[in-house]
Amino acid sequence: MGIRPTELVDSTPDEPDEPDEPKVTSQDVAGRSPTKIALDRLRSDRIAMACLGIVVLFVLIAIFAPLLTRLFGVELDAGDPVTDTKFDSFPAIGPPDSGFTWAAPFGLEPGTGNDLLAEWFYGARTSLGVATFSTVVATMLGIVIGLVAGFSRGWMDKAISFVIDVFLSLPFILVALSMAPIIVSRFGNQPDRLQFVQLGALLFVLSVFGWMTLARLIRGEVLSLREREFVDAARVIGVPTRSILFKELLPNLIAPIVVSISLGLPAFVTAEAGLAYLGIGAVGIPSWGQTVNAAVGYFNTYPLFLYAPVVGICLLVIALNLLGDAVRDAFDPKTRR
Repeated sequence: MGIRPTELVDSTPDEPDEPDEPKVTSQDVAGRSPTKIALDRLRSDRIAMACLGIVVLFVLIAIFAPLLTRLFGVELDAGDPVTDTKFDSFPAIGPPDSGFTWAAPFGLEPGTGNDLLAEWFYGARTSLGVATFSTVVATMLGIVIGLVAGFSRGWMDKAISFVIDVFLSLPFILVALSMAPIIVSRFGNQPDRLQFVQLGALLFVLSVFGWMTLARLIRGEVLSLREREFVDAARVIGVPTRSILFKELLPNLIAPIVVSISLGLPAFVTAEAGLAYLGIGAVGIPSWGQTVNAAVGYFNTYPLFLYAPVVGICLLVIALNLLGDAVRDAFDPKTRR
C-alpha cells in the first residue's frame, strides 16, 4: 500500500489588514509663533487668570463708576456737613457709630458727609486713569529713545545714554515734590483751571520720570538685533532708517515691551497714591491717594475710612504684579512654567 503524500496546508491565520495611517496635513505640523506659545502658557496659569479677572473687574468699576453710583443709590459730593454729620463730625448714619446701611455702605466722610462708596468708585477711575496714561506715555518715550540709542553709533548713542543715566540718578520723590509745585504756581494762577493743572503736573512728573528703565532695556536688545542679517539686508536694499526701526526691529521687541507695561502699571498706581498722600496729585478729584491722605487722622476712631482705599490699592497692585510676573515668565523662553 503506497503512502499518499500529505498536502501541505498553510495553518498560519490570515493577518488582519493594517489600519490606514492617519494623513498628516500641513496644519498638524504647522509651527506656533512665540507670541501664541506665550499666550497659551499664560492661559494655563490659573493665578494669572485670576489676577486678570481682578484687574478687569477694577477696570469695569473705573469705566462704569457713574452707573455704579446710581445702582447703589449713592452720589458724589452730595453730602451736607450740617445734616449728614454730628457735632463730632462723624457720620450721622452708618459706621462708626451706627450699623451697616445700604444708604451708605462704606459710610460717610467725616466733616463733609460725602459718600465714601461713591468716592471709592471714582477713586478707582482716577488711579487707573493716571496709571494708564502715564504707562502709555512712558512706554512710547522709552521705545523711541531706546530704539534711537541702540541703533545709532558714536556720539549720539553716548549722549542718549548719558541722558538716561542722569534721569536714573535723580531721586524721584524729591524731584516730584519740587517740580509739581513749580508747575502749579506757573500755570495754575486761575482758580477755574487749578484742578486740571494739578492733574497735569502729576501726569507730567510720572510720565517724564518713568521711561528710563524701558529705554535702557530696548537699547540693549537693539544692540544685538542691529547686527542680524535681516537688518543688513534692509540696509543693502535702501530701506530708510525709520522703517528699519519701527518695521524691522520693533516687532522683535514686543515681549519686553509687554512685560514692561504689565510691571509699570502697578508701579504708577502706587506712585499716584503715594504722591497724593504727600499732597501732590489730583486735588479736587476723588482718588484713593487723596482719601488715604484725608483718612489718616481718623484711623483710631473710624478705621473703615482708611481701610476702603487701602484694600483697593493693595488688591489692584497685587493682581497687577502677579499678572506682570506671569506675563514675564510666559514670554521668557528660558522658563518652564
